[in-house]
Amino acid sequence: MSGKLYICPTPIGNLEDITYRTLKVLNEVDLIAAEDTRHSIKLLNHFEISKPLTSYFEHNKDTKGDYLISKLLDGENIALISDAGMPGISDPGEDLIKQAIENNIEIDVLPGATAFTVALVGSGLDTHKFVFEGFLDRDKKIRRKRLEEIQEEDRTMIFYESPHRLKDTLKDMLKYFGNRKIAVNRELTKKYQEVIREDIETVLKIYEEKEVKGEFVLIVDGFKGEKQAKNNYDELSEREYVIELINNGISKKDAIKTVCKDRKLKKDVVYKQVLDL
Repeated sequence: MSGKLYICPTPIGNLEDITYRTLKVLNEVDLIAAEDTRHSIKLLNHFEISKPLTSYFEHNKDTKGDYLISKLLDGENIALISDAGMPGISDPGEDLIKQAIENNIEIDVLPGATAFTVALVGSGLDTHKFVFEGFLDRDKKIRRKRLEEIQEEDRTMIFYESPHRLKDTLKDMLKYFGNRKIAVNRELTKKYQEVIREDIETVLKIYEEKEVKGEFVLIVDGFKGEKQAKNNYDELSEREYVIELINNGISKKDAIKTVCKDRKLKKDVVYKQVLDL
């Protein structure tokens, strides 16, 4: 009979936020898998928990995941913890959970601290409908492309961000979202916790004039304007695309120019396809 995988949330800052149930499980399991053992040992020592500890993080998750699954299949109970908050949210715990499910291993997710719910509830923005975006890509082109894709998202949006990318992200948000309401949460539940509820432009000015430290959760107001109609031009051939534009009142010459620019094609490539029009 296989063991059980316990998903154990840990405090996002204030150690008093750990639950009695989490402490009970950590004291009873055979093994604890932690994102950073050096960080987690401080938590375990604080609560006088002495259990075997092993690392499970982004760069060893493939080999270590197989190791943990084999332990579970052998009947051992394992607790998975992250550096802070709920494992599986923007961390490699997601992959171990999938592996466990594929191997028919029982999973028990314990409730507890999660940074984005704390930030969302305290933001003052709409909590009826929201979407979690997590960390935007480090590559600025990919980051900006994603922000452009969701600029008409009408649900409240939740982002995680690191201190050294905060200002660049705020600048990009201002460009693609406009000057919307935003709640910037820094170091939640910790001694220097800070929440700024303003518009993006004001927040950007505040952080332009001060040193940026700590981890951030950004809660951004959803789109409130009138959405533009989406087209299905990407599904059309070059010829069909030109015909569609002509049917919308654009001259053949301008339609060809538009298609060439949009598809990054030379003029003669498109022109040959529409000679008979």
